[in-house]
Order: sequence, then structure tokens, then C-alpha cells
Amino acid sequence: MLSIIEQIKQGKLWDFHGGIHPAENKDLSNKSPIVNAGIPQELVLPLKQHIGSKGDIIVAVGDKVQKGQPLTQGDIAMCVPVHAPTSGTITAIEQRTTAHPSGLSDLCIVIAPDQQDTWCDKTTYADYEDRDPAELIDAIRLNGIAGLGGAGFPTARKLQGGLGNVDILIINAAECEPYITADDRLMRDYAEEVIEGVRILRHIISPKLTIIGIEDNKPEAIQALEQHVKEDDNILIRVVPTKYPSGSSKQLVKILTGREVPSQSRSTSVGVIMQNVGTAFAIKRAIIDGEPLIERVVTLTGEAFKERGNVFAMLGTPIAYLLDKFGYKADKKHPRVIIGGSLMGFTLPHSNVPITKMTNCILAPKRKELPLHTYEMACIRCSACADVCPSSLLPQQLQWYAKDQNYEKCEEYNLQDCIECGACAYVCPSEIPLVQYYRQAKAEIWARSQDEINAERARQRFEAKQARMDRDKAERENRFKKAAETRREEMAKTGGDDAVAAAIARVKAKQAAAQSEKPEVKPAVAAAIAAAKAKQAASAQGATSETLPDNSEMAKLREERKRQARERKAEKEAGESTASASSNDSKKDAVAAAIARAKAKKAQQASEQKAPVADSVVENAEVDPKKAAIAAAVARAKAKKETQSKSTSEPVAETEAVDPKKAAVAAAVARAKARKAAQQAEAQSETTPEPVTETEAIDPKKAAVAAAVARAKARKAAQQAQSEITPEPVAETEDVDPKKAAVAAAVARAKARKAAQQAEAQSETTSEPAAETEAVDPKKAAVAAAVTRAKARKAAQQAQAQSETTPEPVAETEAVDPKKAAVAAAVARAKARKAAQQAAKEQQNIEED
Repeated sequence: MLSIIEQIKQGKLWDFHGGIHPAENKDLSNKSPIVNAGIPQELVLPLKQHIGSKGDIIVAVGDKVQKGQPLTQGDIAMCVPVHAPTSGTITAIEQRTTAHPSGLSDLCIVIAPDQQDTWCDKTTYADYEDRDPAELIDAIRLNGIAGLGGAGFPTARKLQGGLGNVDILIINAAECEPYITADDRLMRDYAEEVIEGVRILRHIISPKLTIIGIEDNKPEAIQALEQHVKEDDNILIRVVPTKYPSGSSKQLVKILTGREVPSQSRSTSVGVIMQNVGTAFAIKRAIIDGEPLIERVVTLTGEAFKERGNVFAMLGTPIAYLLDKFGYKADKKHPRVIIGGSLMGFTLPHSNVPITKMTNCILAPKRKELPLHTYEMACIRCSACADVCPSSLLPQQLQWYAKDQNYEKCEEYNLQDCIECGACAYVCPSEIPLVQYYRQAKAEIWARSQDEINAERARQRFEAKQARMDRDKAERENRFKKAAETRREEMAKTGGDDAVAAAIARVKAKQAAAQSEKPEVKPAVAAAIAAAKAKQAASAQGATSETLPDNSEMAKLREERKRQARERKAEKEAGESTASASSNDSKKDAVAAAIARAKAKKAQQASEQKAPVADSVVENAEVDPKKAAIAAAVARAKAKKETQSKSTSEPVAETEAVDPKKAAVAAAVARAKARKAAQQAEAQSETTPEPVTETEAIDPKKAAVAAAVARAKARKAAQQAQSEITPEPVAETEDVDPKKAAVAAAVARAKARKAAQQAEAQSETTSEPAAETEAVDPKKAAVAAAVTRAKARKAAQQAQAQSETTPEPVAETEAVDPKKAAVAAAVARAKARKAAQQAAKEQQNIEED
């Protein structure tokens, strides 16, 4: 069985899956030789013009550069430097739009040519056959050579990967895409230099066989190459059928060798290395002539160009310069400029994009030449895209997943094997731009993979840092430990003590001495301390009267007063709401009035039994009303004074052992209850309207108004009297002075007696005239009642003022017990409130009757 190399030498060819035969349109640009495009006014050189990383800038703005001078540098294999295409001045280093489907900008070096085109020093290798392959590979890298077939892969990196691993070298001269004729014209015009570049590659790789693969639509190029190939070159020129995309790397390997490159692998994995015709020409210029890659052949084609052909254009030349120079006439309705061919190219966002190492064609078609397909229709599942795919993929499923952004499925269906040839989109009847979906999905997958790589690198760096810190810590501890052991050993040898241990012992000794020593105390200070301790002990046992006051009871009294104030406010609001509600409901008012009258009559009967003298005075209709009222008031005052003297003298004997603090609290509670009862009685009296049955001749409206006004004023006077005769407990009751307590009790009893007498006098003066109103003129009676009430209020106010300014003598209270005085004061205040409440009730009963 013949080997692959023997089969190749015998002329056997293979075929790949799929492929199309579009219109070639190569005759537009392959008829004229390559010309020089000239030097533009400005050159824009992107730092990244290849697959790989950017180099570091080694020039600055304002620097003068010469032709062929490196502008960037890099030490890694995937970094290719950029050189100055001509002499001039660096005017800017900034972001400019680059030749990329995204239309994004990138960092560029801008040169203003001086039109002198002065070369820098060159390094040549005319005797390359005597040079080491590694030296030649490094020279290729330093001259900035990358793949000129369109991929832009660094040539030096590809050659390094093929050393010792390949047995076949393939020179790609197929140039299968429509419109592009750059390689065709290069082989026609510079065939000798191309073959010399192939010889240099053969010297570096040392393959068993070298094949130049070229399509059968380039007969002139085939003839030119055959003229310069020698028998001892071991170079085969193999003509292949025209079929798109036979110029792709994997597809051409399959055609020429029958070997199939695995998924996501390169041709070197099957023992084949491939280089482009343009790359071989650039290698010859770099090794033998010492010229770096500063220009390349570019095809200018399309019906919009007046002068079509191929030109040597400097890298960084703006496309706008080429359009103007070669007679570009834009289509008015659909102006379009495409970089690349009609199938794999992309439309430029504007014409100020520079030429790069991967730019092989500028296509400017008219609308009729390449119609725009802007209307994307639904897929009809015709499977035409799968039939023509040269990589045997499923373009329909890939488009679905790419559109849905399901990138895991895209990778599962081998999206990375897509060579973006555009054959699927070319045959799609629904005009779906399949390649655009694939490019976007590839870019997103690449970005995510870079993020993952960066995250993994950051994790590794963090772990390495932590390991280094732990290692340093352990080394530091070991070093300290070793130093301590060494010091102890030295001290032991010399017979001395450890310095650290000695220092610790000295510190402990000082602390013990400080604790054992006691400071000397002077006699005066010692006496003061002893006196203070004695006082503290005496106060704890109760032997001294200079105890600190306990404020807990005062706090309780304050809280009690606050609570009572809140209760009074709430009861007052409740009374007002009750009064307003009762005025709206007549039935409820009548019931409340009846109940109040019944209670008033009952209270009146009780008062009549206690004060018969007053009743007899009231029953005597012929007596003068004023004199009778005064006499009745005097009688009741005497009776109450006797009862008060009896009631105050009896409980004192039983309260000798009462605590002053508890008595003050009890008094405060009693006052609160008394005020609450008085407020309830007043609320009931406000809700009981006066009967008007006995005043038949009086105007009902006026009488009702006058009576309401009189009651309101009487209640106000009674409340003021109660508030004045019931003072709040003194805050300093915890440590009561006996004399002051006795004086306060006497004053309280005097005020209570006077308030009771005044209330009784007012009740009698207002009740007697009411009995005689049957035969009196109504108007006069009303006037008399008003005058009487006014006098009564005035007398009450005067009596209150006098009671506040004239306290009773306290000569007899000097020897009173403070506890008994507090109890007596509480009892007196309670009886005074009770007398005031009874007087108020009697007054209400009289007004109702």
C-alpha cells in the first residue's frame, strides 16, 4: 500500500464536504500588474494587527522615526511588533477606528510622513542556508510577519510549533474567494521571490514534501511558478479544482493530503504546516532584504472603482486615501465599502479605517452588483446550509442557539469549527445572515472564557500569596525559636542567666514590692478617715440623725400627683362629653334629672336632721331672708365646729405610732378620692335641669338662661375654693419639721371651716328667697336672685383671700408630735372636702325645688 506522500506525488487529490461555486468576478482586478499606492499624508498604525497580544510602545509623540524602525516590542511568541512604513514624525498615540466587524476603536500610533522615505539600518540573512532555524524564526518574529492570508496568525509561532512535528509543508495559493486577486497577481509578478520564500521555509521546517496548492482558475500564476521551481527544490505545484472554500486551511489539507484536521485543532496535529503565498513573499523580504512587514498587496475591485487592480499599500494607509486616488465613485442610494471578499468580508462604518496586515481586498460594489438583503425571513428548514457547510456543521441549529444566547449549546454543536466562510448564508433562501450570528456568539464565548481565565489566575495568585505568607510566618517563628535556643545555650555555657528571664524576674519583684509597701499616713488624715468611717457606721445603725434623705417616697408622691392630674383631666372630658350628649337626648336628660333630684332630696333630709335650726329658720316665712340665712349659717358652723373638734381629737390617740411618710401618702390618696367624688357630683348636677313648674309667671327662656349662668358661676367658685383649701402634699415630707407641720394643719383646718361656713351661707341665702317666689313679680325675683348670687360669690372670694393671708396662731403647737400633726391635717382636709360636697348638694337640691 502506497503512503500518503507517494499518493500525493502520483497526483492524487481528495475532496471535502460541501462547498459552493459562486461567481468569481476576478477579471475585474487581475489584468494589470501591481502598482505602488504611494505615501499618504497620515498613517494610522493599530498596535494589534494579528491574532495575539499587543506589543509595548517604545516611541513617544514628537519622535522622529525612519522607515522600518520598530514602534512596539514584545518578548512572547504571540506578540508581533509594528514598524514604521515610512520616515516621519509621531503626531499622536490615541484611539482610532480599526478594521474590525465590530467597528470599535483601538490604540493606534499616528505618523505624519516626511515624504523622504528614509530607511533605518537593515539586518539581512543572505546566507540563510547556513543559519540555525531558531535564529531565522526569531528574525521572522522581529520583522513583524503574520499570516497574510486573512487569519493573521503569527508566523514565527506557527513555525516553532511545526519544528520536528510535520512532514508536509503546504503553500496556500488557492485564493478561492470571489473578487480577490492579490495572491494571483503576486505570483505572476513576483514568482521568483515567492519561490525563494518557500525555500527559506523548507530550510526552517525540513519537511519531506512541499506542495503549492493552487486553483485551476489561475493558469498564468501556475506557469510563472513552474518557471522558477527547480528539480532539487522538492516542491510540487498541485492544481486543484475551483471550489469555494478550498482555500481554507483545513479544507486544503483534506484536498491535498486526505488528512482531516480534528475539531478545534490545527493542521500541525496531523503533520502538516501551511503558509500563505503572501507570507512566503514577506519572509523572503525580511530574511534576504532585511525589510520588515510594512506593506502588503491589496486588491481594489468593484464596479464603483474607476481604476481597479492590485497595489502595494503601506500598513496604516487610510482607505479613504485609496478610494480617492483610484477613482472611487460611490453609489448614491447605497454607498458601501467592504473589507475582504463578498462572502467573508464586512462593511466598514466609514472610510477612515487603516490598512492592516490582514487586509487583502477593498470591495466597492454597486447596488446591482451586490444587492442588499436586509429583510430576514423565517427559516423554512430546507437544509441547504447544512449541505454546503465545508466543516460538516448544522448551521440551522447553531443559528437558533446563537440567537437565543444559549452558548453552551453552541459549543456543544462545535461552533468554534466554523470558518465563517459564508457559504451557508449564500445559499439561504430566507436571507438569514447566519455568519453574523456566529461571529457574535464566538465573541461572547471568547469574552466569557477570558473572564474565567482571569478569575482562575487571580485565584492562583491569591493562593500563592497566602502560601508565601504562611511560609514566611513559619520561617520567622522558627528563626525566633532557634535564636532563643541558641541564646539559652550560650548563657548556659558561659554560666550566666538568661537576660529575658532576668528581666521578667525583676519586673515581678518590683510588683511584689509595690504591693507589700504601704504609704505613710499622716495623723490628721488618719483621724479624718476614722471619723468618716465612724459616721458611716453610725448612719447605718440609725444612731445619728444626719442620714441621707430617701427620695423613693417623694418619687411615689410625684407619680401619684401626675396620675391624679391625668384622672381629673379624663373625668372632666368625660363630664363634658356626657353633658353634650345629654343635651341632645331629652329622654336620658329627664331620667338623669329625676335620679339627681331623688338623691338631692335624700341628702336634704339628712342635712335637716343634723341642722334643725336651719330648717326652722327656712320654714318661718315671715322672718327677714337675709337675717334668717345668716342665723342658719352660724348655727351650722357651730355644729360642724363641735363635730370637727370631737372627730379630730379621737383619732389622734390612735395614730401615735403612724409613720409620717405613710400618713402623707394616705392623705394624698384621700384627697384624690375626694376630688373625684366632687367632680362626679358636679357632673350629675350639670345634667339635671331645673324645674320651672313653680315659676309660672317667669319667662321660661330667660329664667333658664339665668339659672344656667348662676349654676356655672357657683360651680366655678366651689371648684376654686376646693382647689385652694386642698393643697398638694409638700415634697419635703420625708423629714418633717414638727412646728411647720402643726402650723400647716391649723391653717388647713381654718380654711376648711371657713369654706364650709361660706358654702352653707350661700345655700341658705339662695334657698330662702326661692320659697317666697310664688307671689313675687318674676322680673324682680330674677334680679334679686342675680344680686344675691353676685354677693355670695364676692363674699366667698373675700373669705378665701382672708383665709389664705391669716393663718391661725401656732402658739399651742410647739410640742405637737409630727406624726400626729400629719394625721390630723389629713383628717381635717378630708372632712372639709366632705362638708363642701354636702353644701354643693344642698345647693343643687334647693335650686331644683
